[in-house]
Amino acid sequence: MILSKRWNLAPPVGRQELEALPDQPPLIVQLLHNRHVPTEAAREFLEGRGLGHDPLALKGLEQAVGRLREAIEQGEHVAVYGDFDADGVVSTVLLVEVLGALGAHVEPYIPHRVDEGYGVNLDALRALYRRGVRLVVTVDCGIRSVEELGRAGPHMSFVVTDHHLPGAEPPPAAAVVNPKQPGCPYPFKDLAGVGVAFKLAQGLLQAMPERAEKAGMAAELLLDLVALGTVADMAPLVGENRTLVRRGLEALNTAPRPGLDALMADAGLRRGQVDATAIGFRLGPRLNAAGRLDSAMLAYSLLTGRDPLETREGATRLGELNRRRQLLTEQTYAEADALILAGEPGAYLLFAAGPAFNPGIVGLAAGRLAEAYYRPTVVVEQGEEESRGSCRSIDEFHITQALDRCQDLLIRHGGHAAAAGFTVATRNLDELRARLQEIAAEQLAGRDLRPELDIDAEMPLEEVNWATLAFLQQMEPCGEDNTQPILLSRNVPVTDVRPIGADGKHLRLTLRDGKRVSWDALLWRQGERAESIAARIDVAYTLEAHDWNGSRRLQLNVQDLREADR
Repeated sequence: MILSKRWNLAPPVGRQELEALPDQPPLIVQLLHNRHVPTEAAREFLEGRGLGHDPLALKGLEQAVGRLREAIEQGEHVAVYGDFDADGVVSTVLLVEVLGALGAHVEPYIPHRVDEGYGVNLDALRALYRRGVRLVVTVDCGIRSVEELGRAGPHMSFVVTDHHLPGAEPPPAAAVVNPKQPGCPYPFKDLAGVGVAFKLAQGLLQAMPERAEKAGMAAELLLDLVALGTVADMAPLVGENRTLVRRGLEALNTAPRPGLDALMADAGLRRGQVDATAIGFRLGPRLNAAGRLDSAMLAYSLLTGRDPLETREGATRLGELNRRRQLLTEQTYAEADALILAGEPGAYLLFAAGPAFNPGIVGLAAGRLAEAYYRPTVVVEQGEEESRGSCRSIDEFHITQALDRCQDLLIRHGGHAAAAGFTVATRNLDELRARLQEIAAEQLAGRDLRPELDIDAEMPLEEVNWATLAFLQQMEPCGEDNTQPILLSRNVPVTDVRPIGADGKHLRLTLRDGKRVSWDALLWRQGERAESIAARIDVAYTLEAHDWNGSRRLQLNVQDLREADR
C-alpha cells in the first residue's frame, strides 16, 4: 500500500540567519535552522564535543552510586538485570564491565523473551537470590516493575535505571535513575537505556578513581556500546545523544572490541564504514535477532568475547538468526495484513492477533504495518492463557498513554510514545482491542492522517555534487529527530524504470539532470509504482555515495516523488 505524503518544504533562510554564521555555507545554515539549532550552539552541534551533562544532575544517581559502592566494598553479590533488545544487551555489558573493573562480584541476567517476557519477573529474582545475589541493578527496564520489586524487596535490594515512561507509582528501590521520572532536573530527557547506564558508570568511576585507574577503566572506553544501544533503540539523535553517538562511532571505526569487529565483518562492514545507518540497519538488527529468536545472551557473549574464533562463530550465528528474522518478518507482516483487511481495515488503530505469531517478530510486523497504513498498529502473539503484544504508533498518537488507559485489562505494559509492549490475559484481548480502537478514534477522527515528509532544501539536480554530499554529512550522525537531510529537485526527466530485488519489490530509476548527466535513484518497497511513474517528476531524496566494482558515484535514495507540473 503506497500512501501519499504531505510535503513540508522548509522556507529558505533569510539574510539575518546567513550573516549570523558567516563561516558556514548557506546549505549548512539552512540545515541547522531547520533543526532549530541556535546560532550559539551551531559549532558544538557540528563538532559533537564533550561527554554531556554532569551525571550527578540525574535524580537518584548519587544514591545509586552510594549503594553500589557499598556493595563493592562489602563484597555483595550483584546482578545486572537487562532487557533482551540491543539497548538492554549493551547496557548490561557496559555496567557489568564497569562494576567488574571496580571489584564487584557481579553477574549478568537477561530474561528470555518467550519464556519470561519483558521486564523484571519474580522467577528470575528467586533464581538470582538462590545464587546469592542480594543487590539487583536494572538497566533499560524496571521502572514499571512495582509489584515484582515490592514482593522481592524484603529479601533483596534494587537500583533501577531505565529510560521508559514511568507509571503512576515509582518502583520500591534504594535508588531510581530515570531522566523521565517526576522531579528529575537532568536537562536532557531522551537518553537511551544505555545512556542512563553510562551516566551511572560515569558516576561510579568518578566516585572510585583509584580503583578505576588501577583497572584501566575510563568512561571513554564505553562509548562504542553507547552508540550501538542509542541508535539501535531509535533514541533521538539530538543533544547529548548526538554527542555520545558521534564519539562512539569514532571508537567503532578505529578500535572496535573483538566481538564487534567480527559482527562488522559478518555484516560486510569495514572499519571507517560504520555510521548510524550501519548500526540501524546492519549491526543493531543482528544484536536484536538473538533476543527475538533465541537468547539475548548470545549477543552478550559476542560483545564480551575476546577469542577470535569464538567471536567469529558468534557473529556468524547472529547473522544466521538475522536472516531468519527477515524471513519471519515478511511472513508475519503478510499474515497480519490479511487479518486486518479481513477485519476492520478502516479502523483508526489496526489490531491483529494470532496464535502462530512469533513474539519476537510481532513488533517488527507492527512497525511495517504502521508505516504502510500510517495508523497505530498492534500485533499480538495469542496464547491460551496469556498473550503478548507489540505496538508501533504514529506522531499523532501516544501509544503508551493509550495503554495506560487500559491498565485494568493488562498484566504489564510499558514503552514510549511511538512503541510499546504488553502482556494481557487472553480473555481480555477482545475488550483491549475495542478500547484501544475507541481511544484512537477519539483522538484521531477528523485529522489528516498522512505521513509527513520534511524537506530541507530545493536544489536543481544539476547543482548537486560531491561538495553537496560533504555538507550534508556534517549533520551526521543522523537518526530520530535529526533525520538525514532531504533535498527536492523538480521537473526531472525519467529515462528508465527497472524493478529490482526479490519479486521486483524495489525500483531503480534512471534520471537525467539539466546537463544531461544520468543519475541512479532507488525507490524501496514501492515496486508496484513501476507502471505509474511519470516521464517527468519532482523527486525528494537523500544523497549517498555508492561504491561498485571499484568506482564511486552519487545516487539518490528516493523518499517520495510526484508527477512534475508542466
